[in-house]
Amino acid sequence: MYKRFPEHFIWGGATSAYQIEGAWNTGGKGPSIWDVFCMIPGKVHNGDTGDVACDHYHRLAEDVALMQQIGLKAYRFSISWPRILPAGRGAVSPQGIAFYNELIDRLLGAGIEPWVTLYHWDLPAALEFELGGWLGDAISDTFADYASVCFHHFGDRVKNWITLNEPWVVAILGYGLGVFAPGRVSNVAPYQAGHNLLKAHAKAVRLYREKYQAPQQGQIGITNNCDWREPHTAAAQDRDAAQRALEYFLAWFADPIYMGDYPECMKTRLGARLPKINAADRELLLGTSDFFGLNHYTTMYAAAAAPGGAAEGSVYGNGGLSEDQDVALSISTDWALTDMNWAVVPWGCRKLLEWIAGRYGNPPLYITENGCAFNDKPENGRVHDPDRIAFFEGYLSEIHQAMQNGVNLRGYFIWSLLDNFEWASGYSKKFGITWIEPDTLRRIPKDSADWYRKVIINNGLII
Repeated sequence: MYKRFPEHFIWGGATSAYQIEGAWNTGGKGPSIWDVFCMIPGKVHNGDTGDVACDHYHRLAEDVALMQQIGLKAYRFSISWPRILPAGRGAVSPQGIAFYNELIDRLLGAGIEPWVTLYHWDLPAALEFELGGWLGDAISDTFADYASVCFHHFGDRVKNWITLNEPWVVAILGYGLGVFAPGRVSNVAPYQAGHNLLKAHAKAVRLYREKYQAPQQGQIGITNNCDWREPHTAAAQDRDAAQRALEYFLAWFADPIYMGDYPECMKTRLGARLPKINAADRELLLGTSDFFGLNHYTTMYAAAAAPGGAAEGSVYGNGGLSEDQDVALSISTDWALTDMNWAVVPWGCRKLLEWIAGRYGNPPLYITENGCAFNDKPENGRVHDPDRIAFFEGYLSEIHQAMQNGVNLRGYFIWSLLDNFEWASGYSKKFGITWIEPDTLRRIPKDSADWYRKVIINNGLII
């Protein structure tokens, strides 16, 4: 069955700075919290680091040529804050500015539209030490100052800005469970970090709109992550649990932007641990996204749990601290799993898109990440990856159906362009549509890369 996407639908691939750039102490770059975190024994699988990663910093021209070869129309990348501002604030690095200027210019020369994320988790280490990172009162203003540097230097050519990538990950994994940088463990800190992340986003958007948006004619938004939560049964308590899990996961960061306050269930359950959104915060936050950015990967069943009940199936699977939600998660034995042990459930993506459209007034929406990790094996110079092709065909089919049902979806970015440093998992997972050999030589041996090119050339025609 043929499914055609709209002519102006955006097809792209995505990466993040720390996962691909390498050159961790090259060109005047300062250390990030991930540079420091990777130095701590036991924090990252096999002791891997992003010191070299895909060596994108030195292979920029080669990588843009690769993007052009597979027919990429848009490329979402992040700017490394400490590459631009080595100390997080103050002096700007000319080498950092030059690197991203070259990347942007090469992309445009190749007919590829840049989509720039300002923050994808690599906070300058100096700001963690000096301000307390995302727990510090001054961090939101400091972020806005950094954003201004980027708008000033790149905004004449960059027309699509994303302030933050997955603030949930920063707050919960970085400041709650301690499995990501900076490694803090607390049941209070993640909610304060989340509050400051929201204010940082809003202050950057306000600055952009007041000073840059009119002359530069761009758009700006935020990207949140969320997996679908399907009620385990039709019982009211399981339906409530699924709704509660979605609110702790996505509405935590989306409601303040679209509704001006945190979800009621969070305010009731967390009490004083959740910062209050006062009148000034509401005015700052409300309406601060020109589009809804969504990263989506998987689906789980949600059931009501006894008070303090932990999530099942994932150490951090239920979109927050499990003891705050009373939700038990599980997956079906019938669902295929990726190498991340994430279930492949395409219909969950459609349901989430429709949930977002219903809750937030059907805003312009972009899937800024979707993809899968499989341990593909090379055979005769190629990597045959039918599981990955099936994943994309399944998800794109359900995405297309969501659009037929009225969801205002305008673009889709595959995660990831390259196999890369997968954070605490190190290099043990393969996420990319293009494959990196151990010496980091770029090639396009995957069948899915060929399939992706055919999708682009055929203007989104999915069979």
